[in-house]
Amino acid sequence: MLDLKWLREQPDALDRALARRGLPPIAAALLERDAAIRALQTELQEQQARRNALSRDIGRLRARSEDASGAMAEVAALKAAVQDGEEDLRARTAALDDILAGLPNVLDDDVPDGADESANVELRRWGEPRRFDFEPREHDGIGARLGMDFGRAAKLSGARFVALFGQLARLERALAAFMLDLQTKEHGYTEVAPPLLVRDNAVFGSGQLPKFAEDLFRTTSGYWLIPTAEIPLANLVADEILDAARLPLRYTAWTPCFRSEAGAAGRDTKGMIRQHQFTKVELISITRPEQSKDEHERMTACAEEVLRRLGLPYRVVVLCSGDTGFAARKTYDIEVWLPGQGRYREISSCSNCGDFQARRMRARFRPEGERRTELVHTLNGSGLAVGRTLIAVLESFQQADGSVVLPEAIRPYMGGLERLTPDG
Repeated sequence: MLDLKWLREQPDALDRALARRGLPPIAAALLERDAAIRALQTELQEQQARRNALSRDIGRLRARSEDASGAMAEVAALKAAVQDGEEDLRARTAALDDILAGLPNVLDDDVPDGADESANVELRRWGEPRRFDFEPREHDGIGARLGMDFGRAAKLSGARFVALFGQLARLERALAAFMLDLQTKEHGYTEVAPPLLVRDNAVFGSGQLPKFAEDLFRTTSGYWLIPTAEIPLANLVADEILDAARLPLRYTAWTPCFRSEAGAAGRDTKGMIRQHQFTKVELISITRPEQSKDEHERMTACAEEVLRRLGLPYRVVVLCSGDTGFAARKTYDIEVWLPGQGRYREISSCSNCGDFQARRMRARFRPEGERRTELVHTLNGSGLAVGRTLIAVLESFQQADGSVVLPEAIRPYMGGLERLTPDG
């Protein structure tokens, strides 16, 4: 959520920030609402002060056995007026908060301008896509002979679900274990096994509510199924004041994720690319403001290392203003090469959210030796999307006979198995 004090001081900056995302100006309307709220607050304070003064007068009049009926009538009228005013104030404040909650984060100055993903800027590439002496197949064609079953999954749950059997089920688990070991043993992340069902305040805190409710699944009892472990991991510090010496905090988790894909109708309906349920290893950092820029680079490098160890070619792009997510001030996408599709596809997004989520979560830290508190900065990234990593392994290391040679880094997690075979 944006800082209302900043809006009062720099309304033009807000409108410029919104314009970069293709949104209309709104600062003047917000300031008008804010001014009306502050005027009402002043009026209520004056009415309450008048009411308190009259109450003291009533006491003195009664002590002298004088008529206090006039003062009592005015106190009653003021009481009713204050009650009505407080109700109006709550409604006005809630309406302003709702508008502020729907405004996206302010982008960093170095985020490139652009309307959509076509304006994203490639920063670097790693690895050379493999040259095949046969026509490479897409993952669903490869997986059909290895234990990937969309038909049975559809019988259970409908479209955008998959069931993995045998060696593919093991490979998914092995990839996640490999990612977790890398991030915890070498990169300093603490593994967490968080709840998969969360309440409104957690989904609001990380920025998915109220704007993206239709993209989520909700139970009849009011819980939300997490679309990403970012939600429970970031909210671990909600409503807390952290010691500066503890920062940065780094958490990782392997969880199922659930998304309705309401905004992706007709996109990637074939295969495992875009599912209602998938697994992901998430990375979260909680930092001091001056740490977050460097932490963003570090987190992205931690995610890249997974692909390097697996020998999967990829590229890193910085998202343009029109493609950057709601809560992010800057995002790097890591895109893995998929030979079956002949193009790079997103496998991780690493975002610096600044203090945007922290303001919603009321997450602060106390600088060393000071009494005041400041908002922390939060960052999140995939390290990596496990299903898409499995896809990349199948497509990149497929063989003409339908088998798949496993990367050396994953073989210890597969009991030494070197190859997936159709009869495996």
